[in-house]
Amino acid sequence: MLKALGSGLVGACALTLIHETARRFIDDAPRMDVLGMRALAKAARAVDVAPPITLHEAALVGDLVSNSLYYSLVGAGSREDALRNGALLGLAAGLGAVLLPEPLGLGRQPTEDSPATQLMTVAWYLAGGLAAGAAYSAFASGDE
Repeated sequence: MLKALGSGLVGACALTLIHETARRFIDDAPRMDVLGMRALAKAARAVDVAPPITLHEAALVGDLVSNSLYYSLVGAGSREDALRNGALLGLAAGLGAVLLPEPLGLGRQPTEDSPATQLMTVAWYLAGGLAAGAAYSAFASGDE
């Protein structure tokens, strides 16, 4: 289980590093941080609590935790299937990140109208899944 959780953390860190770097340099970069801040603020209001003052940092921590847990699902399969499973998890997460924010009441991404933004979103979640799968493959290779 620790190998799966560690692999999930690798994938989540890869994804967050890509997002945070790209948003500083690419005009149409996906803004999942904005959606995370909206989700945190909405959840805080739902329980009648003021949103945290450091909303961006809190959203990043929330993203790291939730994405780590999600990507740790690569450990549900065998080491041989980890890369494929990571790709499937990343693809599913990327498509969900493109298609679900508005139906979930989180609004639209600031640059959602750009096809490039949607493609980057899916590609970056896929990269996170592949990183998690590769990490699990490497971590579990010692079990042979």
